[in-house]
Amino acid sequence: MKRIFYHGLLAGILASVAAVVYFYLYKEFFLVDFDAIVNIGSIVGSSILGCLLMALGYMLLRRFNKENLTGALNILIAVLSFLSIISVMSMSLPLEIEFPELFPGLVIPMHFFPALAFTSLYPFFNNPKH
Repeated sequence: MKRIFYHGLLAGILASVAAVVYFYLYKEFFLVDFDAIVNIGSIVGSSILGCLLMALGYMLLRRFNKENLTGALNILIAVLSFLSIISVMSMSLPLEIEFPELFPGLVIPMHFFPALAFTSLYPFFNNPKH
């Protein structure tokens, strides 16, 4: 169980780093500032929390001997990642924000970073020999 927790934590850190780098690159390339809406703390917190929730799902599958449902859990994670962008698409930004049409391009990709990091690291933490 500790291995799955470490998997989630490391995936959350990896997703956080990727999202923060993307955040700064996006700001630099498009000369936009959405710091009033999105900040580093929220990016890191949501990435780590998302990955720890995925790890919890994997822990529950293992605990109840339902590891054959891993594919279904992965599909659920993908669907939830897609559903999470609905809030971004329906969000009303403050009027003083310049270039609000660029906001979805910043945050929508970040919604997929936790799932991508978690599934990318899965083979390294799911070694049946250990």
